[in-house]
Amino acid sequence: MNNSVTTLQQTRPLLPLRLFNGCGALLEKMHFPARRTLATDLIEAAKRHCGLDDFGGGDFFEALSRLLESCHSEARLSWIGKIALRTNVVQILCSRLQMEQDRQLYPEIGHQEIRQPLFIVGLPRSGTTLLHNLLAADPEHRSPLMWEVMAPSPPTVVDEKGRIQRAAQSCHYFNWLAPTFRYVHAVGAELPQECVGLMTATFLSDQFDTMYYVSSYRAWFFQQDLRPVYEYHRRFLQHLNFRRPAHRWILKAPTHMFAMPALLSVYPDALFVQTHRTPVDAMASVSSLVTILRSAFSDNVDASAACREAIHYWSETMGKFLRERDRLAGDRIYDLEYDAICRDPMAAVRQIYEHFGWSLSPEAERRMRGLVAGHAQRQSGNHRYDLSEFGSSPEEVFSAFAPYCQRFGFSQADDAKRWSSRRAPSRLQTKKRSAFISVTGNNDL
Repeated sequence: MNNSVTTLQQTRPLLPLRLFNGCGALLEKMHFPARRTLATDLIEAAKRHCGLDDFGGGDFFEALSRLLESCHSEARLSWIGKIALRTNVVQILCSRLQMEQDRQLYPEIGHQEIRQPLFIVGLPRSGTTLLHNLLAADPEHRSPLMWEVMAPSPPTVVDEKGRIQRAAQSCHYFNWLAPTFRYVHAVGAELPQECVGLMTATFLSDQFDTMYYVSSYRAWFFQQDLRPVYEYHRRFLQHLNFRRPAHRWILKAPTHMFAMPALLSVYPDALFVQTHRTPVDAMASVSSLVTILRSAFSDNVDASAACREAIHYWSETMGKFLRERDRLAGDRIYDLEYDAICRDPMAAVRQIYEHFGWSLSPEAERRMRGLVAGHAQRQSGNHRYDLSEFGSSPEEVFSAFAPYCQRFGFSQADDAKRWSSRRAPSRLQTKKRSAFISVTGNNDL
């Protein structure tokens, strides 16, 4: 990968995809538009595919309808994007149908207890993925894996290898759709998955807003009661716990900060780790991620709009979270700085264990150290970004995040000095940093 330009500047669909999308656009100009996708059509398609018709409790029809309408009117999906949307929704609906049948076949699923789960939160691109991977390596811990989220049924070991292989194939297809995304975020069938994947069957999930530009759906979504979403999240964990019980669940999604009241109503004994990074880096990085991801499904992605959305949403979310976290007892949450995680991931892990009174076994430490070393050898590249390419500035970001920056000691002057030194790193700095940034295949941890 060319290190002289940003990852976003090098993002372009492969030639076969450009040709396919071009043919689709030409057909639409010739008045052969793709058929509009309706919620009723996809629901019936899922029922026919699975031979099932019980989606369980909880109404998702309005959420799905609003998502599809927003995709139709705002997302400017390419032909690949329209196919991907339909395929993804039908797969999600099928999983919901199958999981509901599983709960009837295995009533014990509903009796699974999820005690004191740990939620890793913080601004996106602030080290949450690294901690998720490391903490999940402890044999005492469990995190949802991508293949489990994609194919949770049946809740047994039946066809486990086949499900892993199919998930790996899906990851391969995605990497073909978005070749530069692997520099931004690691995608793998057996890697820990964010919680947004457990919530998609409610169609009230931040995952859709990340994949597509759906501003009206986004505005409606943020006004909804999210307790039913977390109740479904818990049902999903019970499903996974039935197959392989966990002493402790390690969960992760920055978007949990937006819904703390709903989360705590379902998980009243939850524990938290909050990671911290200067918002300038976080907003530049997440804007790059969203733009690159949306570019896999649309040929008309507005990078500046993605950045404006990110700054507004995450500054509002952080303000809401800080008010809620002040109600938590101090022993239920631990703070970690991104730079501290970069310097010594294992020291960061030990601090978490000490804070919560956990025991770090030799086997857990061996696995974690092996994870760091192994990924360092397989590093695939760096995620490069610059806030200016999104039409924003450090001043705008610091203004939006002023309360957060003041509380946790981030200053614009320090940030400017750090960026200046970063532009010309020494060989020693680069070598030291590469051992840690590669855990997730990018330099955002």
